Amino acid sequence: MSKCFSLTASRNWCLRSGLTSLGLRSTVTDLGDGTVMHCWVPKLPKPTRQDLVLIHGFGANALWQWYDTVRLLVPHFNVYVPDLVFFGESFTTRTERTESFQAQCVKRVMDANSVGKKMIVVGLSYGGFVAYSMAAQFKDCVEKVVIMCAGVCLEEKDLKTGLFPVMDVEDAAKILLPQTAEKMRELVAYVFVKPPKGIPSCLLNDFIDEMCMQYIEEKKELLRAIPKDRKLSDLPKITQPTLIIWGDQDRIFPLELAYRLKRHLGENAELVVIKNTGHAFIHEKSKECHKHLKHFLLNSKRTNPTANRQNHS
Repeated sequence: MSKCFSLTASRNWCLRSGLTSLGLRSTVTDLGDGTVMHCWVPKLPKPTRQDLVLIHGFGANALWQWYDTVRLLVPHFNVYVPDLVFFGESFTTRTERTESFQAQCVKRVMDANSVGKKMIVVGLSYGGFVAYSMAAQFKDCVEKVVIMCAGVCLEEKDLKTGLFPVMDVEDAAKILLPQTAEKMRELVAYVFVKPPKGIPSCLLNDFIDEMCMQYIEEKKELLRAIPKDRKLSDLPKITQPTLIIWGDQDRIFPLELAYRLKRHLGENAELVVIKNTGHAFIHEKSKECHKHLKHFLLNSKRTNPTANRQNHS
C-alpha cells in the first residue's frame, strides 16, 4: 500500500511557509549551462542592510539546516539561502564536482539577484568548503567569512594516517548518505554527542525517502572530490576577517582541523570551540553557536581577533 502521509514532507511544508512569513521567497535560476540553482532570497532586500549568504552542508536541504539561523538574522541582514548543486532543487548536467564549482554556482546566483558588491558568507560543514572557496575566488565581493566545522585544511594523506574514524571516502559516504534506518542512526550517533533516542524506524525511513534518495551517486562524487590531491600547501590564505566555530567532540572533522585552519589563517581568524558538542553543534548547542555567530556578524571590529575563545557553557 502506498504511503499516504509523510511527516517529513509536512515538516518541509511548514519550514517553507515559515521562511515565506519571514520575508523570503523561493526562486529557481537557470544558469544557462545545464545548471539550475534554487535559492531563498529576500522578497524586498533593503539597501541599508548587508547581504548574507548561508551555505549548507550534507543533509536534507538548506531549509532544514538554516531555518533557525534565518529567523535570528533576518531582522539584521538581507539573507540568501541557496541549495547547493545536487541538493534540494539544484542540479547540473555538467561533470564538475569540486567545491570551487559549487562556489562559482552560488556566486552566479547572487549575481542573478543583484548581490555582488559586498557579501558575508557562512558555510556549515561541506558548505564551509564552498564558503572558503568563494572567499578565495571572489576576494572583492566577500567581506567576512564564517567557517563552521568544515575541514578545509584536511589533506588527502589524513585519511590514511588515522585522523578520521573512517579510512576512505567510500566509508564516509556510507555514513553521510544513509539509505536505511540503521545507517541513519549511525549518522546521528556520529554528529551528536547526545543523540536523540527512541526515534521509530518508520520516521527515519520516511525522512530517507523524502530527503536522501535523489542524486546519491552525484553526492558520492562530491565527497570523493573533497580530499583528492588535497594539500595544505595548496590552500590559499583568505584575507577576510574569519570566524571559525567548532564542536570539541566533532567526529566528522576532528578539532585538530580547526586549530590547523586557525594557524593557516593567523591573525585574520578567530576560533571558537564549543564544549561538549559534536559536528551538529548548530542544533545541539544552538544558543551558544548563534551567540558567537551573531556577535561576529554584527560587530565590524573585533576586540581580540587573534584569540581562541573557549565556550564552557
